[in-house]
Amino acid sequence: MPLPGERQSLLSPVLDDDGAPFWEYAAQGELRVQSCADCGELRFPPRPCCPHCQSFASEWRLMSGKGRIWSYVVPHPPLLPAYAELAPYNVIVVELAEAPHIRLVGNVVSGADAPLGSLPPERIRIGAKVQVVFERTARLPQWILERP
Repeated sequence: MPLPGERQSLLSPVLDDDGAPFWEYAAQGELRVQSCADCGELRFPPRPCCPHCQSFASEWRLMSGKGRIWSYVVPHPPLLPAYAELAPYNVIVVELAEAPHIRLVGNVVSGADAPLGSLPPERIRIGAKVQVVFERTARLPQWILERP
């Protein structure tokens, strides 16, 4: 449980060799996606080999942080106890502007460092344009509506 005044995140990042750079860049406030250093194809989730050309060479490309809501859900109890305390909250799937085939899961909030549930669910629409922001403590990518 968080300390008084501390924000709670739903999940903590799982670090592995392939995905660790994603979280390192997020800690710096950057949204980067793995790309093939040979053919240039963007890929997510990160993995050692390019599914297009089978190259093992990769790099991390800076994204604009812009996207659109591809899908969303607002879970309500009954949920696992730790999640029920935070409900209702939204979970969105964001399609990146630079790579529509790449979709990231997150939450839409009312502003940078705003808590989960800070944006009323009725404001969320499929197709709405969003911009990434990074939660201050865990540096999780979250999203804000481009036109509030």
